[in-house]
Amino acid sequence: MKGGKNEKSKLKDSPQEDGVQTNQYSSISPPASPVAQDEPFSTYFEDKVAIPENVSQVFSFRKLWAFTGPGFLMSIAYLDPGNIESDLQSGATAGFKLLWVLLGATIIGLLLQRLAARLGVVTGMHLAEVCNRQYPTVPRIILWLMVELAIIGSDMQEVIGCAIAFNLLSVGRIPLWVGVLITITDTFVFLFLDKYGLRKLEAFFGFLITVMALSFGYEYVLVSPDQGELLKGMFLPYCAGCGPPQLEQAVGIVGAVIMPHNIYLHSALVKSRDIDRKNKKELKEANKYYFIESTVALFVSFLINVFVVAVFAQAFYGKTNIEMNKECNATGSPHSGLFPLNNGTLEVDIYKGGVVLGCVFGPAALYIWAIGILAAGQSSTMTGTYSGQFVMEGFLNLRWSRFARVLLTRSVAIIPTLLVAIFQDVEHLTGMNDFLNVLQSMQLPFALIPILTFTSMTSIMNDFANGMVWKISGGIVILLVCAINMYFVVVYVTALNSVLFYVFAALLSIAYLCFVVYLAWHCLVALGVSCLDFGSRMQLSQHTGIFLMSDMDTDNLIER
Repeated sequence: MKGGKNEKSKLKDSPQEDGVQTNQYSSISPPASPVAQDEPFSTYFEDKVAIPENVSQVFSFRKLWAFTGPGFLMSIAYLDPGNIESDLQSGATAGFKLLWVLLGATIIGLLLQRLAARLGVVTGMHLAEVCNRQYPTVPRIILWLMVELAIIGSDMQEVIGCAIAFNLLSVGRIPLWVGVLITITDTFVFLFLDKYGLRKLEAFFGFLITVMALSFGYEYVLVSPDQGELLKGMFLPYCAGCGPPQLEQAVGIVGAVIMPHNIYLHSALVKSRDIDRKNKKELKEANKYYFIESTVALFVSFLINVFVVAVFAQAFYGKTNIEMNKECNATGSPHSGLFPLNNGTLEVDIYKGGVVLGCVFGPAALYIWAIGILAAGQSSTMTGTYSGQFVMEGFLNLRWSRFARVLLTRSVAIIPTLLVAIFQDVEHLTGMNDFLNVLQSMQLPFALIPILTFTSMTSIMNDFANGMVWKISGGIVILLVCAINMYFVVVYVTALNSVLFYVFAALLSIAYLCFVVYLAWHCLVALGVSCLDFGSRMQLSQHTGIFLMSDMDTDNLIER
């Protein structure tokens, strides 16, 4: 602790240290500026949006507009091809009966996104950067690898979703692997839109969300679902006559909606507004407007998801393969072979979903569906790339050129996606999607536990740390979500019927659970369970009053 008091005094008295402005409301300093480089370090946050001043009202639409953007970019993860596929399968499997699960999952998602936004606003750093400063080296690297796995799994679904859309729009002329290459190319182009202004980039994402709303809204109007059944399914938490398939689908909805990398993304996006973090009033105001904006954004995404569920619930719930085969034959569709001549329940995915819409409602329905999927895949691929950049920069403290960062984060996800596209047929991707959903479900604790941990630490959040109600409710919600997703993983593994795989899964589970317990231990200490505060590297208890500044070395521990 030598020199600890002097160092603390220096932190308080000096607004700048090594060229970096410190934050009196946070005990961790923003990352230092990189040393001189051959190429200037550029990032999404070069062009910060100014917030209107001298606005005395309790609520100002001008200020809300200034804060609008990050929440809508975040909401795109709730509309990615994986979510759309979960929606249509929910409608075809359970009708309107699981809409209440979708509503509940979206509300839980909003509460978790609130924590992510508050961390970014108050500290001036995103979740990956805070993890880099708070966890020891080995756990930090393991955490980074787990989050990267989640991003790769999500990115594969998004890129392949785009490729499927290209295949449908071209009537099969564009194979899956070519669609993947097209998506890679246009993503590189679109990602550099922020060089022309951050608001222009956000407007482009807004345009893609509008395309999705119009596309899936058209299908909704065309099918004309039963509004009474829709409202009943949305607000009555009950599923009459449901069995294991419907239960698995309900679990799948939660897993598709709440995605780990989105917590990291949102905590970074909120840094794009010009906020004086030394001013407590401005921080409180930013938290308020970001929460309002996130609520509006997720409400829009919820409506779009409802459109998809309702379309397939009304038109295809209870249908059999042979019925769909006959309908496709009657309309002269070349895809009737997708549906075997048996009385098995109709199973659909993003590709088959477009086909059945085309068979029943005509070619226009198929093409408009494909346009909506393309918008969903393209927008989520771009936000997924941003997630990859923020996570890699934060955990590894990278200071590379802009092109090198985009190229690396794209390559990490694109190489396995290309391999899948080359060796898999567009009509048989359901098994891969199930595996990717399980992969992302397993990574969920590695975003939810850290975000609850750090937003509960007064040494990091100061006056904005979670209160007792948020600590308890946040802990319960995260425990519930993780338990639901673990059930999904267990169901998937037990269905494989392979003894060798069971042994491998058991060994992997031991290592996995040990790491989750380690993170949970730190989280419980942060939540105030002082009896567990023995040897914690973070030393969070109120009795010791010790906290970490910018790295994990014991020489840098500061005594308050």
